[in-house]
Amino acid sequence: MSHATSHSSLAVIEPQSAPSDRIAAFVHDGIDLEASRPEPKSSDVWKKLNRTPTALWLDSGDIQDIESLWCQQFSGLTTNNSLLNKEVQNGTYDDLVPRAAELVADLPEEARVREIAFILNVRHALRLVERFGCDVSVELHTDVADDGEATLAFARRCHQICPEHFIVKVPFTPAGIIAIRQLRDENIRVNCTLGFSARQNYVVTALARPSFVNVFLGRLNSYVADNELGDGKMVGEKATLASQSEVATFTRGLPTTDTQQIAASLRDPSQLPALAGVDVITMPADVAQQAERQLQQPWQSQLNEEPQVTLHDSVDPSTVRIEKLWAVSKTERTFVQKAILMPPANATELQQLANDHEIEDLFPVLAEAELRTIADDGKIPQHQRWQSRIQRRDLAIDSLMTRAGLATFAADQSKLDDRIRKHLA
Repeated sequence: MSHATSHSSLAVIEPQSAPSDRIAAFVHDGIDLEASRPEPKSSDVWKKLNRTPTALWLDSGDIQDIESLWCQQFSGLTTNNSLLNKEVQNGTYDDLVPRAAELVADLPEEARVREIAFILNVRHALRLVERFGCDVSVELHTDVADDGEATLAFARRCHQICPEHFIVKVPFTPAGIIAIRQLRDENIRVNCTLGFSARQNYVVTALARPSFVNVFLGRLNSYVADNELGDGKMVGEKATLASQSEVATFTRGLPTTDTQQIAASLRDPSQLPALAGVDVITMPADVAQQAERQLQQPWQSQLNEEPQVTLHDSVDPSTVRIEKLWAVSKTERTFVQKAILMPPANATELQQLANDHEIEDLFPVLAEAELRTIADDGKIPQHQRWQSRIQRRDLAIDSLMTRAGLATFAADQSKLDDRIRKHLA
């Protein structure tokens, strides 16, 4: 079955409606974004290390962890469903949920849960803005990942709540790409999340012009290492540097495109100097803490480097097709040119256009049973399950990892939703 829907089946509250206005007022209650805050200190460590234009962000929703690291050398924060779930599960917002429920009491239960999750997400993001005065990437509910109309509705409302500092995260799906294109036409900043390759980011930059794209590089290294395809070293770094190069061709050549590359999902401080020069690096708090203790030498830009990646001799390269992570083929470039000249109107048309160009592995069709298998595997799918499809070219590591990432976030979103339901019972 296809997972590229173009018509919303979810009950959503529309922007500019009275319920939306009430929710916006509710999440702002007690938050003072204009309050003076202490000037962050300057860090001699980060000043010494990062002598490139790379912006440094923290990938965390834990205010105490962020406070212990925050300095002038950090300029943004990223959150996601998993990070918010940690905050919700420790009881931080238990008093907020019943009050939020009263605002959406007339909605069906699942829509009510989804709205309360939205309230928790933007409320927590506003607290981060209030405390640190920086841009914050805010994730939408995973239910809307393949629903373009619902994505637009929630993204617009998210933007309206804090247009100066919120960046809306939308995943790399056919529906997501179509929604991003519309949101950027409305001057809403978008962080296209769950990207894993240069070709994915080339496609979304060309067709939708998001403010940011990602390579979740740590997960790529783990995929190769955990599946014993190779040692996993520099896989994600190579993909990120290649993606940076592809994205930069648009930002240099098109005045309407300002897309920046994010290196995400770092696992170890040694990855930081290997990514020097990339537009943005976002790192978990524990990686930043280790980096402050362990790293000594100033970074040198790696943008002209091409890291070497090898597979074990026993591995048939055709069953991995690892080059898909950093190479953009002529066929993929032709597909993009066609999509620019004749923009697909919806997710189904975009997916069909890719298939017409024999790029079935970009937006693969996955049956429900296959999606459940991906979810059961967690962040890192078992390669052996998928190598025959990878070999016949209707699936690739990047598109597989995007679906695995969505499933992981959905699992944490489900835990968050269950905690909400307990308050509603």
